[in-house]
Amino acid sequence: MTVSTIIRDCLDTLLHPSARYDALISARHRAFIAPRLFGSLAALAAFPVYLAIHGAPAGLEVAAFAWLIAPILLSYFLSRTGRYESANILSALAMAGLIMAVAINTGGIESFAAIWLVVIPLEAALSASRRVVAFASALALGCAAALIALNHFEALPVSQASASHGTMMAIGIASALLYACGLAYGTESLARTSVALLYDEEDRYRLLARNMSDVISRHARNGAVLFVSPAAEPLLGVPVSRLLGHGLFDRVHVADRPAFLTALSDAGRGGEARSVEFRIRRDVPRGDRGRCNTADFIWLEMRCRPLEPSAKNATSEAEVVAVMRDVTDRKEQEQALELARAAAERADASRSHFLATMSHELRTPLNAIIGFSEMIVQEDVLMISAARRKEYAQLINDSGQHLLSVVNGILDMSKMESGKFEILPEPFAPRPALLNCCNLLALKARENEVDLVTRAPENLPQLTGDPRAFKQIVLNLVSNAIKFTERGGTVTVSAAVEGARLALRVSDTGVGIGADDLKRIGEAFFQASKSYHRRHEGTGLGLSIVKSLVALHGGEMSVESKLDEGTTVTVMLPLAFTRPQDKTNIAVLSPAPQMAAQNESQPQDRQVKKSA
Repeated sequence: MTVSTIIRDCLDTLLHPSARYDALISARHRAFIAPRLFGSLAALAAFPVYLAIHGAPAGLEVAAFAWLIAPILLSYFLSRTGRYESANILSALAMAGLIMAVAINTGGIESFAAIWLVVIPLEAALSASRRVVAFASALALGCAAALIALNHFEALPVSQASASHGTMMAIGIASALLYACGLAYGTESLARTSVALLYDEEDRYRLLARNMSDVISRHARNGAVLFVSPAAEPLLGVPVSRLLGHGLFDRVHVADRPAFLTALSDAGRGGEARSVEFRIRRDVPRGDRGRCNTADFIWLEMRCRPLEPSAKNATSEAEVVAVMRDVTDRKEQEQALELARAAAERADASRSHFLATMSHELRTPLNAIIGFSEMIVQEDVLMISAARRKEYAQLINDSGQHLLSVVNGILDMSKMESGKFEILPEPFAPRPALLNCCNLLALKARENEVDLVTRAPENLPQLTGDPRAFKQIVLNLVSNAIKFTERGGTVTVSAAVEGARLALRVSDTGVGIGADDLKRIGEAFFQASKSYHRRHEGTGLGLSIVKSLVALHGGEMSVESKLDEGTTVTVMLPLAFTRPQDKTNIAVLSPAPQMAAQNESQPQDRQVKKSA
């Protein structure tokens, strides 16, 4: 352990607690205490030597040595109170008092002690306080003016100096010069300490700025970037220099620019922190574009607050400091949660609707079966005739057939959703199958007083597919069209070849479907008719089954509809069946574009039924 370390440790024990945790303040306190403490102790130690050499001292000499106790008292004052400026002011007063006492008794302004008045403001400069320096300068000038006045008016006492004037002047100049050199060394030491602390602080901030993932930026109120941390380069994929000025603003998504500027302006004007989330363009390396096409824009969260102006820039325009963080993953999670919530709500609504539909579809025929069968069992009591008994048996059969169709529809839909519904493709003629289906539904159309018209040319080529599935497609589409067409309306079924596909269109003049419900057409158990105040039976599986069967054939289904004008469902089936490569058997239905114009050469119309 060196002597300097021991001295430093001793001085640290004298520091006030308020100065121990700041390196620069503790250095200033040590620089104040050390020269005064050791100088005073050295002067007091030299006093006996002085007495041995010069003998009994004069009164002035005793007063001068006694005054050297004042620096020790000042060091004690600073050590106990920590009031650095007050200690410097008292030190200037003590030195000025000693100089004036010596100078008045040794020739006034011509005294060897007068040169020490220059040391007073120099010593005050170590305090780094403008107020202390101003006080010390005024005190030194005042003392000099007082000595000049005393010399001018010859009000000085008789000089008590025993040595020659030249010798004493040399001693005064040399001692003042040595003390000034000590002050210069102390000033340089404090400056070196201040610069070292500044470099250390800059290194800490530079370390934080380079290694933290968040981007720190400094903005003017108009959004111009004055500074941005190096973390912006890996985040946005561009050099920091390209983000200065309005480079960052130009990369903000156009829709988010008003919110971006508003947050900066409010923070600079209102004096409160602001937060905003916005999208910003990120340059993606060419090698990564093929893997991630949606990474051109990322989400950033920016928290900004006003930057406190410094004293020299108190009148300048308010600036804003901001911290930006990548929140793309959080936004994607929020979107995923929102989609999951919407899906859960739809699933819950579908479940409720399914239960309501199934309870009606199952309860009605079961009630009929139970009721009419009980009446047949009690035919002796009720005296039911043979004709009435036959009618009841027919109603029971019809109810059973209806239950069977409901169960078959649910089972078919379950098989399609699970991928276990297999189709058996084979060549067949689509025109006879189409006419057969229309003939089966002609009675239902007649009962509803709806015109059912088919347009199927006789030269339709053979279609490779599942005939049973084709008939189910036609039956579901035509029965839906008849069910939702008012009395006196028309349902038109047409088939034509368009390229390498068979185009099957079923049009009606019914109630139509709204734009919102049109997006959901094809979902299982969905019934748009509930929105149009119609009371129609059905499970809502018809179009869903059609969509799945068309997808299994590699075809497409589109729906066009307008409220109160009618609906057109178009099914495009390939003439040559090719099993889809996708593992799923469920097609995705999207609203179809405008239907192409009908072929100018109309095939021969076949009128199935025309109501009166």
